[in-house]
Amino acid sequence: MTAVQRRAFLRTGRIGTVALILFGAAGLSQADSLKIRGAQTVPIAWAQMDGWADDDHDAAFATFLKSCKAILGDKPSSTTRPMRRGLYQVCQKAVAAKPQKPGEARAFFEENFHPVRISPLGEPDGFLTGYYEPIAEGVRNEAEGYVYPLYRRPGNLLPGGRMAVGTIVTVHKGKKRTRKKLVPYYARAAIDDGALAGRELEICWLRDPIDSFFAHIQGSVRVRLDTGDTLRLNYDAANGHPYYAVGRWLIDRGIISKEEMSMDRIREWMERHPKEGDELRRRNASYVFFRQTGLANNEEPVGAQGVSLTPGRSIAVDHRLHVYGTPFFISAVLPIESLKPDTEFRRLMIAQDTGGAIVGPARADIYFGAGDEAGSVSGRLRHNGRFVMLVPNSIDAPAEIPLPRPRPKDLKAPTVAEKAAPEPAATAPVKTAKHSEPAVASKKLEPKKTEPRKSEPKKSEHRKHEARKPEPKRNVRAAAKSAKGKSGFSLKTVISSIVAPEPKSGGKSGKRNGRKPRS
Repeated sequence: MTAVQRRAFLRTGRIGTVALILFGAAGLSQADSLKIRGAQTVPIAWAQMDGWADDDHDAAFATFLKSCKAILGDKPSSTTRPMRRGLYQVCQKAVAAKPQKPGEARAFFEENFHPVRISPLGEPDGFLTGYYEPIAEGVRNEAEGYVYPLYRRPGNLLPGGRMAVGTIVTVHKGKKRTRKKLVPYYARAAIDDGALAGRELEICWLRDPIDSFFAHIQGSVRVRLDTGDTLRLNYDAANGHPYYAVGRWLIDRGIISKEEMSMDRIREWMERHPKEGDELRRRNASYVFFRQTGLANNEEPVGAQGVSLTPGRSIAVDHRLHVYGTPFFISAVLPIESLKPDTEFRRLMIAQDTGGAIVGPARADIYFGAGDEAGSVSGRLRHNGRFVMLVPNSIDAPAEIPLPRPRPKDLKAPTVAEKAAPEPAATAPVKTAKHSEPAVASKKLEPKKTEPRKSEPKKSEHRKHEARKPEPKRNVRAAAKSAKGKSGFSLKTVISSIVAPEPKSGGKSGKRNGRKPRS
């Protein structure tokens, strides 16, 4: 141990001890470790992943290579997230690997990653939904029957969903300062009422308001024009307002049951109740602005990572917690082939997109493609699933840390009412009689006779006595251990045994100055 390490040991105490044990004399810098906010992680073996051996690893590898192109295009730095650096190293190997024989793709994943089960704190599973690319009818210019516009990003939309309205002038130390007044951007209701009209922001006009609303939810749309051409529009920005789940509103009011909830049911209800449907859509203040992509009809939309999505292999995740390109093996029973959840879904997915409603460490939106059929399948998904994240080998596997146990009742701090309430008088135990016989009354306890108070020595007499030796400091843990097996153990007992001094022999019993003795 060098002198520098000895000084670090003395400064950090137990933390320094752990650091030196883990990292030795080579230094105190540690390897990258996996840390995801709000998640519990458990390292597992490949053999514990049901369905892993039966998956199409070649298809998963091809989707992973798309993410690798974006990852390798941006070289990580020392401040880059550890997961991003780990994926960069794996992608360098993936580009050179080019697996062709059966089993090579699977071997690549197993040689370069280790599986870690991930879920929200206190929960065993994550949550799955689906999304798709809608197809809608529209025109380039507003026409009769086509009155619902899709807008491009406005110039006055600032980061964070704000806009500047006027200026604020302040005077500080005789100097005049001017700054812009920022307010939240227009909500959906204001935009639908014409807040952006006349600014030439319209990309196209749709015939169906429900198609327009679903395009905002999905973040992309194919618009079939009256000329026969197809516009490919993709998400560009949002107004910054929170997403409002219209499906939850219908469930909470008993209009549609949770088991029957789907995008098709939402559409059916809105079509049968156009006025109420319009009011419900306006409740979702979130509003999306689009850009024209120029994609061909046979190409899939581009996700937030900047790569084209793969139906059945691409997922949207919470980008604040996860890095694009991360592989997830998802196991669930989903309603894909029928309306009932009877399809075994065990597939390696790649995180390539995100969404405003995708929040949490084990939350995924599965991309199913374009069109009505993909919309029907994705609209039925609201199910739990098991998430296993593939972590690059350059990142340490997290240790399995159990959740904290519930706090014992006898360690709860007393409430104000409990402190103020007088202690009940001590009584002899009452034996419960069998066969509902009356209980025998306990005898009254006679009050203890207190000894007369001894006169305290004068101040001058104190000086004659020898100075007392200071009491040794008591250890909290030792006191807690000794009291653990005793009946009536509580936090108050432990604290009082540590803080309170031993009672003097022959001292006064009872109350002093209206307070109970501390012993």
